[in-house]
Amino acid sequence: MDLRYPIGPFQPAPLTQAARRNQLQQLAGGVTLLRQAVKGLTSAQLDTAYRPGGWTLRQVVHHLPDSHMNGYIRCRMALTEDAPTIKPYDEARWAELEDARLGPLEASFKMLDALHLRWCSLFRSLTADDWKRAYRHPQNGRTTVEGALAQYSWHLRHHTAQITSMRERSGWE
Repeated sequence: MDLRYPIGPFQPAPLTQAARRNQLQQLAGGVTLLRQAVKGLTSAQLDTAYRPGGWTLRQVVHHLPDSHMNGYIRCRMALTEDAPTIKPYDEARWAELEDARLGPLEASFKMLDALHLRWCSLFRSLTADDWKRAYRHPQNGRTTVEGALAQYSWHLRHHTAQITSMRERSGWE
């Protein structure tokens, strides 16, 4: 298994209406699974990298609201502007800031809970044309709102799996 991609790399593909509903359910319920993934871990375990050269489990959790806040804003921009070019951020440097390296997890869980409640409400309100709207990332190119739903739903499952696979490999049950 590739420790970096325990569920495999993201594979963009057009979504059917049923697949879109499934992705939305996964995004809406994903924070519960993330909480379960770290439940009972000690501070020392949370401060262990999930793979050599990778982030600690704590940094992985804190990365999710950083990333998903950016994704939410990108979707809102795509829905209100004509194919805007978004500003990327340096996620590796954000993960090195003190709040991500040392901070308690609960704030990030609360941020994700609130953010996903709002984001999923936005997603549920979209028309067929809205799903096709897009933003442009300077390095990664064009992403539709539909593609963003798939990407961020995968992203939450991906990082949760990094934590659960680390727990399994380490015998931290």
